[in-house]
Amino acid sequence: MTTTTPPIVLVFAGTDPTGGAGLQADVLTLASLGCHPLSVVTAVTVQDTVGVDDFLPMEADWIADQARSVLEDMPVAAIKIGMIGSVEAVAAIAEVVSDYPDIPLVLDPVLTSGRGDPLANEELMRAMIDLLLPQTTVLTPNSLEARRLAESFEDDEDDESETGDEATELSTCARRLIDLGCEYVLITGAHEQGTQVVNTLYNTRGVVHRQNWERLPGSYHGSGCTLAAALAGFLALGQDVDEAAREAQAYTWQTLKHAYRPGMGQHIPDRMYWVHGDDDEE
Repeated sequence: MTTTTPPIVLVFAGTDPTGGAGLQADVLTLASLGCHPLSVVTAVTVQDTVGVDDFLPMEADWIADQARSVLEDMPVAAIKIGMIGSVEAVAAIAEVVSDYPDIPLVLDPVLTSGRGDPLANEELMRAMIDLLLPQTTVLTPNSLEARRLAESFEDDEDDESETGDEATELSTCARRLIDLGCEYVLITGAHEQGTQVVNTLYNTRGVVHRQNWERLPGSYHGSGCTLAAALAGFLALGQDVDEAAREAQAYTWQTLKHAYRPGMGQHIPDRMYWVHGDDDEE
């Protein structure tokens, strides 16, 4: 019998019956890193590896009750938030996490599915920024999400001198998002042009680090979930944000390198790639 409890990570996310993204992806990722995942269901989705057909948000009280029951029972070392589902759920989650300000929080702002199916409207996005960003340790948007979040809260008076092109620069987006309250922003660049994917971590002082990764062929279901969950896992394991972000990127790249295609749509990252004995590092 083991006497050591692995680091515990609480995840808020929607379910994914394919196991490729959402809550299932988070649980697999955290287990792969040696953490113990706690799961709070925020929504139930109808989807396959091609896209999301529909989703049913959980009632806000149910979300809060799920979270509080485990938070009051076990010592949580990190929190990760993925798909939320409704404005009411945003408010409920924000109230819960506000009672635990010392626990690092990773927010993956899930706005669409990989196919582009909308998962968050403007009202939900505004609630997310107003209520959750000020409590967020690391925000992990892809470049499209970063632009959408930052531009929706553009201050016309402050940004009169900026051209449209300057306003969509990712460094400008990161600055705006940090001004809205989060401590760090890790913007991923898979949606940008180039032979390499460039991911950049920012804080109030600017760029913390920038990492270039070989652009792998194919399309992946749950890569953003994997990165955010891995980041929460490494924070729970005691790493600082800089190192946790580096390790999470390296882990995620390996899961994509070893991805498989069990269905007719996107590839699914192999979060247990190391079990197969091929754990080469980039």
